[in-house]
Amino acid sequence: MKNNVTMRDIADQLGVSSVTVSKALNDKDGVSEELKLKIKHLAEEMGYRYNAMAKSMKEGLSYNIGVIVPERFAGMEQSSFYLNVYQSISRVLENHGYYGILHILNSEDEKKQNLPRIYYEKKVDGFIILGQISKKYIEKIQGIELPKVFLDFYDEHADIDSVITDNFYGAYEITNYLLHNGHREIAYVGNLYSTSSIQDRFLGYFKSLLEHKVELKQDYILNDRDEHGTYIDITIPEKLPTAFVCNCDQVAHNLVHKLTKLGYKVPEDCSVVSFDNDVYATITEPGLTTVEVDIEEMANNAVSFTLEKIKDPKKNFGRVLVKGKIVYRKSVKKITTR
Repeated sequence: MKNNVTMRDIADQLGVSSVTVSKALNDKDGVSEELKLKIKHLAEEMGYRYNAMAKSMKEGLSYNIGVIVPERFAGMEQSSFYLNVYQSISRVLENHGYYGILHILNSEDEKKQNLPRIYYEKKVDGFIILGQISKKYIEKIQGIELPKVFLDFYDEHADIDSVITDNFYGAYEITNYLLHNGHREIAYVGNLYSTSSIQDRFLGYFKSLLEHKVELKQDYILNDRDEHGTYIDITIPEKLPTAFVCNCDQVAHNLVHKLTKLGYKVPEDCSVVSFDNDVYATITEPGLTTVEVDIEEMANNAVSFTLEKIKDPKKNFGRVLVKGKIVYRKSVKKITTR
């Protein structure tokens, strides 16, 4: 492989101009998406490396995006889903010539509304905030001049763009699935005051009950975590529901473990469904029927919006929903009578 591969070398291989190669590698207009991909793939194969520092100085950009994750979503208890999302964000950013800088927002900084050092040191061109942050911190983020996008949550501050999975419809669909399988005593597991995702999933579940004229029982709304986001022991109702809708796979995994300790079997004694389709959906026994979140599509949208806003700060995308799909496994039993 030739050392110090130049844009001219790439251009000669494809029979295009150096200007075209430059535009493609820098995601500029004037080159079709198909040709951009072709040029980028060839550049990678040939071992082309542009001078990132020179490019940064010339354009006044760092070519870094800060990804802020609250520490309550980054610990061992809840790392699976958010780690997968961050990895997807990093891959998409790299395809655009950017790098993701992960910042774990600790609870003290969140409480005191301290922004990351990478912001003050001008090391990033924008932020993707992954996972629900407090309202006061949202207001702090709202005041910075850099582009920002919320990922996996939204807030009343509609001027901040957000990318979320269609939590409402996903929970509505999976609750309908339980009802179509004969279930009428269905509990919901999740702290309704914790995140917008948990709230929307509850509302989808509730809409399904309403449409089927099934009463919502208050003792069937089960808490799964405390106000700090730490999982707690789930209290099982005295009268066991025939099914549980859990706000995420890890909570479903915890619930199945608790039910097993109490001597119940899933799905023989009760069915369990959930959300995410992460590793917990497959390591739980039996495997969980769950709503799969399209992580790649969410990451693509979040990165695309952030980079578009860097080019044009006036751009606004609003709240974008990414549809999920149900993955059917063996955690649901069809029943005829209770």
